Amino acid sequence: MSLHEDAARVLRDWPAPDERQEELRAAYTAHLSAHPDGVWKRCAAGHITASALVVDVAAGRVLLTLHAKLGRWLQTGGHCESSDASLADAALREASEESGIAGLRLLATPVRLDRHETPCATHLDVQYAALAPADADPVISEESLALRWFDFDEAERLPDASVRALVIGARAVL
Repeated sequence: MSLHEDAARVLRDWPAPDERQEELRAAYTAHLSAHPDGVWKRCAAGHITASALVVDVAAGRVLLTLHAKLGRWLQTGGHCESSDASLADAALREASEESGIAGLRLLATPVRLDRHETPCATHLDVQYAALAPADADPVISEESLALRWFDFDEAERLPDASVRALVIGARAVL
């Protein structure tokens, strides 16, 4: 199965938690139907991206990265790569690379979807949650200015509405 086929399957089978998420799910599915290259950065009409909120459930906290290009605290994530066999693989790869944490475990299904504009194009982000091992010690990558653990309540007060919604959504499914 190609990455495009996997993304279409994930989106087709994902039970959206509310009407707004269902609208995004339908829009993402239509995008993939219209764009055979819709999972790749080269798709100028926008492209599927994969992200993961790194969660330390026992400590009640999430790891966010101060994004080097955007200057905001965000979950880990980014573009799909040819080495990704699935959308989940892309999210887990990004989370592992950007957090430096070995042994992350991705929840089986996405938590939510978020569509946003970036300097390169519209990102149709499929957002997962990745569970960190106890006492995980993150290591900063070149894609980040900083990494920081935020307790759940603090993360839910951050200025970025997408991050707030992702934290709330992840807490609801954990």
